Amino acid sequence: MLTFEQKLSIIEAFPELQRKDVSLGRTNFHYEESAHEKKTVVYHLHPNGNGYVFAGLLDGVATDDRGLVNIRDFSSEELRSLIERSISSLAAAPPEKEASAKKNKASGRKPPQEERWIGPDNATLTLLFEEDLWYLYAGLNLESAFETYEEAEQYLEEEQFTRA
Repeated sequence: MLTFEQKLSIIEAFPELQRKDVSLGRTNFHYEESAHEKKTVVYHLHPNGNGYVFAGLLDGVATDDRGLVNIRDFSSEELRSLIERSISSLAAAPPEKEASAKKNKASGRKPPQEERWIGPDNATLTLLFEEDLWYLYAGLNLESAFETYEEAEQYLEEEQFTRA
């Protein structure tokens, strides 16, 4: 198994990825030029060596229900290859049918302008829509910002938060 530092070195060799440090020492890497709503290529790379790579648009790759592959036991070549394929899949424009289906789905549900979410140990976060972005606050401190409500909702659910 590759160490956290070895995985980090491989991932950071991709200049198109931007590092985003998140909670509990974990790190995400985003592909900002993505032609899809999805931008996260490496998700929750942890100092213990665990982490995930998005492969939801790739054929023949076993993923979880979020399109992620656990990279804990990957070799350097397997990791490099999967990241290259993930970036390529996100760079390709989505089919027209997929884009319009997402637009219709998004317009069918109008999210609130402000929500409270409760998480582990009764932690409370506030999700607030301001100036075309969704901001996530822990008290007065900004935790994260998201382009869409769906991205914020997905993040909160992955972090085991539920609507208050």
